[in-house]
Amino acid sequence: MRLLLVEDDADLSNRLTRRLEAAGFAVDHAFNGEIAADWPDLSRMGALILDLGLPRMPGIDVLRHWRQAGVRTPVIILTARGSWQEKVEGLNAGADDFVVKPVRSEELIARIQALVRRTLAGGDPLLCAGDITLDPIAHTASRGGTPIELSRQEFRLLELFLRRPGHILSQSDLLEHLYALEAEREQNALEVQVSRLRRKIGRDAITTVRGLGYRFER
Repeated sequence: MRLLLVEDDADLSNRLTRRLEAAGFAVDHAFNGEIAADWPDLSRMGALILDLGLPRMPGIDVLRHWRQAGVRTPVIILTARGSWQEKVEGLNAGADDFVVKPVRSEELIARIQALVRRTLAGGDPLLCAGDITLDPIAHTASRGGTPIELSRQEFRLLELFLRRPGHILSQSDLLEHLYALEAEREQNALEVQVSRLRRKIGRDAITTVRGLGYRFER
């Protein structure tokens, strides 16, 4: 799952990014409000983490801009004050949750996972196809009831396939979901990840559609 972290404090941003990536997320960064407001493909993000005290454009204005533009992705606000007035203003602007600074990464990760559970509340959070089952919250996967050991990237890749079984996913679309924008994206690396995943879930599970991408068959 990809996240957008909007935070102008470089030290805090780097610390949170390391912990979020260790928890299995791909993290993009915006360091001021103007960049965040015009960030592309926000609908593809799993969640948006937004500091309120941003240069160039206040975080609350960024949030209002997103919601007015039709962005429905969950938003967690980072705030240094956490007063009830600020929370009311943020909720009225469209925030889904708050984390008060100083931020504990464990709390932030738990709140992100809670938002994902809420998003999936209308249906079964488990993703299943054939004998493959994946739990995006518990971050576990199994084949025929037997646990599968997956790397972070393999898990992200399998989750993408299970969300759209039978559909062709282009290489560019897969790379965009697997890696943050500033990360190096190489098709050769994707081919290696697909090959490794095939060895763990069955070689016939993923078909290469020449010139178009990959399709999960089960």
